[in-house]
Amino acid sequence: MNTKGGRTNTMPKSAREKIKEQQAAARARDRRKRMVTYVTAGVVAVAAVGAGWWYSAMNSQSEQAAAQLAPVAIQPDGSIAMAQAGVSSPVVDIYEDFQCPACQELERVSGPTFKNLALEGKAKVVYHPITIFSQEPTRSNSLRAANAARCITDGKQWMAFHDLLFRNQPVETETGFTPDQLKEWGKEAGVTAPDFDACVTGEKNRAAQDAYSQRVIADQKIDHTPTVKLNGTEIDNGVVFSPRQLRDEITKAAK
Repeated sequence: MNTKGGRTNTMPKSAREKIKEQQAAARARDRRKRMVTYVTAGVVAVAAVGAGWWYSAMNSQSEQAAAQLAPVAIQPDGSIAMAQAGVSSPVVDIYEDFQCPACQELERVSGPTFKNLALEGKAKVVYHPITIFSQEPTRSNSLRAANAARCITDGKQWMAFHDLLFRNQPVETETGFTPDQLKEWGKEAGVTAPDFDACVTGEKNRAAQDAYSQRVIADQKIDHTPTVKLNGTEIDNGVVFSPRQLRDEITKAAK
């Protein structure tokens, strides 16, 4: 007898294997059916709106990030401002959670656009790392990651660490962003703060991060991440995840 997931399993091994084989075959048939459906639908769609499809694809294509960054400054409240000297508007506020999968996707798709616009002097980009989750283990994962980011005192090092956190984001159902992982990524990001390891292990900034998150969520009425605002007004997600439209909207605001 064997138990799995709190349930007793008394089915003979050979029978279980046979059922698994049948289930696998059924899934394969379903995939083939779906593929035929998608291909058929795709042919119809292309025939009907080929130009529209191409326009959409071009809008969703990520930009190539420049080799350099605009100056990055860590603010006293824990936010991070990226802008060329003298550029104070338009202001793009990015509210993100390091454990949020949609934020990870935003960074992958539109992260280069935000960085490029700041480098070009066309926007002041402000990152607000918050912890929006209330359930575990996502809440603690987020707090550990944000605490570690707060342990960094150099702006460019912070940005390199920020990008590594999203690149290595754990799944929401598992404990991740462990102290050992965070310290290793700190080395990879070139973090030079002498107390970084101790700050990460001791979660020195956890309480400050939690308080900051609650205040920002309440003040800005944040009910989802990512939330991106342009001069205080939320940008539609359809635009946020379309780099070309995102660039157009922000550059129009700069004129």
